[in-house]
Amino acid sequence: MSESISRDHSRDREGSSEGNRGHNRSGGRKFEKRGGASGRRQERRGDRRDERRGGRDGANPRRDNRRNDSKSHGCDKNKASHPQRSGYREERINRRMTDPDLPSDIDITDLDPSVLQDLSSLSKENSEAVAKHLIMAATWLDDDPQLSLRHARAAKDRAGRVSVAREMNGIAAYRAGEWKEALAELRAARRISGGPGLMAVMADCERGLGCPEKAVELWRSEDAKELAPEDIIELAIVAAGARLDMGQADSAVVTVQRAQPTKDAKGVSACRLAYAYANALLEAGRKDEAREWFQHAIEIDEGDWTDAAERLAECK
Repeated sequence: MSESISRDHSRDREGSSEGNRGHNRSGGRKFEKRGGASGRRQERRGDRRDERRGGRDGANPRRDNRRNDSKSHGCDKNKASHPQRSGYREERINRRMTDPDLPSDIDITDLDPSVLQDLSSLSKENSEAVAKHLIMAATWLDDDPQLSLRHARAAKDRAGRVSVAREMNGIAAYRAGEWKEALAELRAARRISGGPGLMAVMADCERGLGCPEKAVELWRSEDAKELAPEDIIELAIVAAGARLDMGQADSAVVTVQRAQPTKDAKGVSACRLAYAYANALLEAGRKDEAREWFQHAIEIDEGDWTDAAERLAECK
């Protein structure tokens, strides 16, 4: 089970340090007290989208696998699930009838106490159901993103005004490649709880929707200044990828440089940043420098976090 919503993660994310109790560095909430088996750095490439989208490099994933059809997905807000529209209540009841099954042996105390506290505003029966769906959503995040999303949607459906439920729905949708839904849910979570939210994930969703310019806007925003150092790096990596999406290789290099890559730093964030820098340099035609930074990424890659070795071999 992943350690947090935002870091699988992330993916979405992987043995990372965490912020204040109950929150990860991106502003997300922890879903369990004990470290999960999947950990933060399950991804094997340089960008947080790689593993999910089939891209092979961090800053410039393969575009043929991205959902960037603006006609079907677009950059506009998702209004389909607005609670005031006609028929919403009936649809919600029908969805509950098709909620994914919950194992009988789930222990809701696996959740971080702060998450349970958030759920305390619900009835006892409902809060327990939501807690169990959250646990199952986190459990299946890596192995079965679609099932994870079903559980996350079930939790959100029962606790739509609880930020942790909206955030889990957003992360699960992101992992399942549902960029529009993910963005809408993460925005809702941010409105409810305040703070910058999971900005790198939201920026990556904008890329998936074919709106790289909006990803860059998030990177430039005032909210980005509130992020912890690790999350500033993650957002810069995504913004550099957005620059490459727009064919702005030189700007991608500058974007990564602003996150201050250095050969003195170590750890997963430093490794991913070095990889993204090498990739941007390569795209900008600065092959010798790219080799140098791919080599550095290899040297500090203690957890097989990237495919820098393969990329370096291709540069020779």
